[in-house]
Amino acid sequence: MKISIVLPVFNEAGNIPQLYAALVPQLESVSMDYEILFVDDGSTDASVEEIRRLRGVNERVRLLSLSRNFGHQIALTAGIDHASGDAIVLMDADLQHPPSLIPQLISRWLDGFEVVHTVRRTTADSSWPKRATAAAFYRIFRGLSRVDLPSNAADFRLIDRKVADALRGIRERARFLRGLTVWTGYRSATIPFDAPNRQAGETKYSPARMLKLAVDALVSFSAAPLHLAVYAGIVLALLGFLYAGFALYARFVTGHVLPGWTSLAILVSIVGGIQLVLMGVIGVYLGKIFEEVKRRPLYLVRTRLGIDAPRPETPETAPAIDDGV
Repeated sequence: MKISIVLPVFNEAGNIPQLYAALVPQLESVSMDYEILFVDDGSTDASVEEIRRLRGVNERVRLLSLSRNFGHQIALTAGIDHASGDAIVLMDADLQHPPSLIPQLISRWLDGFEVVHTVRRTTADSSWPKRATAAAFYRIFRGLSRVDLPSNAADFRLIDRKVADALRGIRERARFLRGLTVWTGYRSATIPFDAPNRQAGETKYSPARMLKLAVDALVSFSAAPLHLAVYAGIVLALLGFLYAGFALYARFVTGHVLPGWTSLAILVSIVGGIQLVLMGVIGVYLGKIFEEVKRRPLYLVRTRLGIDAPRPETPETAPAIDDGV
C-alpha cells in the first residue's frame, strides 16, 4: 500500500519545514511506503530550496517544479498526473489542512470508499462575508450543476488510484477538482474538520481569484446560465409587448398620451443593462471554448526531482530536467 501526498506550493517557504515535520509521523503510522510530492507552482521565495533540503534528508520527498505559476487547480492536476500511490491525498501546504487527519482518510479508504472528502466545520481566519458567499456558492453550484458537492468541501481529500486515473483523462482547462471528483461518481465519504489559522505567509486566494474559480466551476459544470439568458429574454419580450399594448391603448382609446421620456429612458436603461449582462454570460462561454480549442498543455514542467514522467495515457506537457537525485 503506497500513499502519495500531493502538495501544491506557491511561496510557502515558511510553512514547508513545519508541514514536513507534521506529515512524516502521520504517514509512518499508516505505511512506510509513501511519497511526499511537492508541486512548486512558480514560487519566487525559497520554497524550492527548502524542498531540496528535505529531499537530502528523506528520499521519499519529491519535487515537481512548474515553469511558472499556473494556478492552484492546475498544480493539483500536475501532482495527480505524477503521483504513483495506490491512494493519493491532496492537501494545501499552509497547514490549514491538518496532517493529523491522514490516518482517518486512510481508514475510510480501507473501508472501501474511493473518495474521502474533508468538510470544513469552521475556519479560524475566515470572515463572515467569506463564509456567507461560500455557502451561497455551494447552494448555487448544486442547483445549477446537479453535482452533489458537499457544502464547505475542501481540496483536502483522498482519492483512490482508479479515481486519479479517471481525473488524468480529463484535460479541460477550466478545472474545478472538487466538482470533478464528485462527478466521477465513485463511492465517497466525508470527514469534518476545523481549519486552523495559516501558520506563515498569506493566502493565495484573493477575492478576484475566488470569483474566477466560482465562475469556472459554474461554467464548467452547467449551461444553466445560458438557459437563464433565454428565459430572461422571453420575459423582457413579453413585458415589451405589454408595454406596447398599453402605449397603443393610451394613444387610440384614451387619447391621453404622456410625454413618456422618463419611462422610455428607464426602459431602455434596464433592457440595455440586461442585454449587456446576457452578452457577458455568452462571452464567458465563448471564451472558455476558445481556451479549450487551442489545446495548449495544462502546464509546463521545469524540473522533476525523484519523479518519473507520467504514464503514456497522460499527454506529456513539456520536456523537463530530471536531476536524478
